[in-house]
Amino acid sequence: MVQFIDGGTLARMIVHASASLNTEKQRINELNVFPVPDGDTGTNMSLTIGTAAAELQQKKPASVGQVASVNASAMLRGARGNSGVILSLIFRGFSKALKEKETMDGIDLAEGLNAGVAAAYRAVMKPAEGTVLTVSRLAGERATQAAGENTALEYVLESAILQAEETLAATTEMNPVLKKAGVVDAGGMGFVIILKGMLDELRGVAMPESGEDTAPQKEKADFAALGDEEITFTYDTVFIVRRTSERPLEEFRAYLETIGDSLVIGESDEEFKVHVHTDIPGEALTEAQKYGTLELAKIENMRTQAEELAAGKQAQSIDDLDAVEEELETMESQNAAPEKKYGFVAVAAGEGLAKVFHDLGVDGVISGGQTMNPSTEDILRQIKKTPAEIVYVLPNNKNIIMAAQQCVDLVEDKKVIVLQAKTVPQGISAMIAVDPDGEETDNTEAMEEAMGMVTTMEITYAARDSEFDGTAIQEGDYLALVDNQLFDTEKDLNAILDKLAGEAGDRGGEFINIFYGEGVEEADAEAAMARFQAICPDAEITLLQGGQPVYHYLISVE
Repeated sequence: MVQFIDGGTLARMIVHASASLNTEKQRINELNVFPVPDGDTGTNMSLTIGTAAAELQQKKPASVGQVASVNASAMLRGARGNSGVILSLIFRGFSKALKEKETMDGIDLAEGLNAGVAAAYRAVMKPAEGTVLTVSRLAGERATQAAGENTALEYVLESAILQAEETLAATTEMNPVLKKAGVVDAGGMGFVIILKGMLDELRGVAMPESGEDTAPQKEKADFAALGDEEITFTYDTVFIVRRTSERPLEEFRAYLETIGDSLVIGESDEEFKVHVHTDIPGEALTEAQKYGTLELAKIENMRTQAEELAAGKQAQSIDDLDAVEEELETMESQNAAPEKKYGFVAVAAGEGLAKVFHDLGVDGVISGGQTMNPSTEDILRQIKKTPAEIVYVLPNNKNIIMAAQQCVDLVEDKKVIVLQAKTVPQGISAMIAVDPDGEETDNTEAMEEAMGMVTTMEITYAARDSEFDGTAIQEGDYLALVDNQLFDTEKDLNAILDKLAGEAGDRGGEFINIFYGEGVEEADAEAAMARFQAICPDAEITLLQGGQPVYHYLISVE
């Protein structure tokens, strides 16, 4: 029975927990009570603790207190979604309890868990039972009791896990929504997996293979060994793409092989890295954007470099992508001096939606939304770049609000106001209500009032078979959501459009904006608008290309 651990052991336990969670993230995602393709609790928690695991492996802090501090800081910056933010808050409280500690025994563990739970509860405005908060709270209480029985860290951790598993099973009955869906809480399951991963490391259980770093080594062209006549294609092209689609890469790989050679693709669940020699790097990058968001690219002219080397010169090269990324992030993180009173940051996915926000005066649009929640650090970086005294943040998604709120205390030279915009239409309505010359309190009130005046309708598809509130849902069915609540399901898209149009009419909608998403043809979108016009003849209806993924149509009704 392990009595206590040092900092190195704690760091390995967290890395192991991260690997365990990464292995199980899809199973956690599938616990989403609605079968829409945005059940990303597992992904968000995995990305959050994954940020910490990577930093711990890089920095290698020595003491337990230092490990806990590095872990908490990294989790805060990497927190994604409500589940990720709550997880980061638990470990932030854990860090404060372990400050200055060289080693940790069972008593310290219990104190850390309970401090973390308290921090998380303080941050959540309306804590609900049957969630990760309940699971962690009862696990912490059992840890305290166990520490009174035996101070060995292994005993206390095992006891906390047994209680957490018991509570997790009970969450189905604790929470009415979970009971209807017949599932346990996704965040609670993630927390249990983290604790179990930590115990596995303590007991010498092998780390899951999928959690190991399988990224390929950095590609670096050996220009000195190349003569110009041996260079078939001109540009050595390397880029990183963060996935926003589950679309497999086989078709993309086949395309790249038609325009170049020396192709290498390394991929993980979240991103992939491409190395290819080609004459048309721009087209390679454009094609890549069908699969995700382009993070960083390096393009080098191998012919020019070969000529410079042949002449005895030093070839200019950007041969360390990570160094370039670090430099860019440093530049982006620098605070922009205030040039105006108000600035605005919004989160939205899709070029059309981003253009709408820019046209309304938003300074920076962060690409994100359902299935791809930006981290606290992503939002913080954009706030710092905004040259204003007061920066309003429009999360436009209920699962991004908490990550945005973490930025309020992280910015010293700007006032940050996070509006409770849960949908893109709410964010758009808020921007329309802004008076650039108005007082802060008047603007805030006007924006909040405008958000409350709009109804948001969305059409997406069922990502899996499910049953909710007595309704049988099959994979591929069309789902209609109204203000984030399941409204209806249909196998026919026109039928569900008609139902939403009828609901818009019943709500007295006078202004209706229809944003059609990625993959929807303009002719089909015009036909959808015609159905609304037929059912709501007195409404002013506008059709716009949103380009948003996941959701075929995003509709605002006022």
